[in-house]
Amino acid sequence: MELFHSKKVNKKEGSDLSSQKYINVEEIKNDIVVLKNKSLRAILLVSSINFDLKSSEEQEAITYGYQGFLNSLDFPIQILISSKRLDIEPYINLLEQNKKLHTNELMRMQISEYSNFVRELTEVSQIMSKNFYVVVPFYPVETKGSGFFSGIMDTLNPKQKITENLETFETYKNQLWQRVDQVAGGLNSIGVKSTVLKTEEIIELLYSSYNPSLFSTTVIKDLEAIELE
Repeated sequence: MELFHSKKVNKKEGSDLSSQKYINVEEIKNDIVVLKNKSLRAILLVSSINFDLKSSEEQEAITYGYQGFLNSLDFPIQILISSKRLDIEPYINLLEQNKKLHTNELMRMQISEYSNFVRELTEVSQIMSKNFYVVVPFYPVETKGSGFFSGIMDTLNPKQKITENLETFETYKNQLWQRVDQVAGGLNSIGVKSTVLKTEEIIELLYSSYNPSLFSTTVIKDLEAIELE
């Protein structure tokens, strides 16, 4: 089972452990969230569309496409939007490093002015970073025969029970991925790209969601890919 905290627990963290009983997540494995009621969740990170920049014909096509996508689903989905203030300091530091590499005084001056402009802009207005997610669920049907005698047999033959649980999980997981493929295909038909979150990414998302005060800002990643010239 993946944990949301370090194995070393101090007094401050000890108070957080008691709150975990209110979290509906039992474990995260194989890129899947397993809830306490044994239902499964897969989380898709999806791209956005600048709807206002589309022509009226494109907007109408997207609207009807999205309507058709929702009508094609025979299971519920959850749409999640995560907003965080963008931490611009790593980008400013990258500009400063790039300025030192230039020997052209005019280029150095332009980078300095641009850096000051970006810093002043972020001080005046909060620049938010938004991520969009789609949560795909799967609710397994409760098996019959889980009464008193079934419990005795599970106790007498625990290895068989473990094997059955693993096989059942694989079956449910395959059915969940079928739903994920359906959702991804429907979103792709209207120009929205999607990717499945991995286990570590799910843990980061859940931890930041349950601890918003610790993750109030998001840092720009992949700074090397940003073109400065």
